[in-house]
Amino acid sequence: MKKIEHIGIAVSDLEAANRTYAAVMGKPHYKTEAVVSEGVNTSFFEVGESKIELLAATSADSAIAKSILKRGEGIHHIAFAVDDIEAEINRLKNEGFRLLNEQPKQGADNKLVAFMHPKDANGVLIELCQEIQ
Repeated sequence: MKKIEHIGIAVSDLEAANRTYAAVMGKPHYKTEAVVSEGVNTSFFEVGESKIELLAATSADSAIAKSILKRGEGIHHIAFAVDDIEAEINRLKNEGFRLLNEQPKQGADNKLVAFMHPKDANGVLIELCQEIQ
């Protein structure tokens, strides 16, 4: 794994969260994007070489809506940049970790993504992400 690519934060109101994080960061978000397949709207803030990704549900049955209902707003996942997501999925499976995605899927910000089960990482949802060439 190369670096922390981003930290995902589940929010109930994306516009309000954008205002909050713009005030915290001292600059506005640089991008918003809908990920229809996940039922989420995202907003990104740059922090050095990493990012903060705000995630707001677009439907009550999305993973983000369920997460907020169960745990409230807050950190949802930590994403790590990888060079070869398929090799990393296989490496983690060989180490005994459970992956929520056996195959990478299209994520936000021009990335292929896969998630590791939080029960295997001390309760933290881990996202692997690879830049799409």
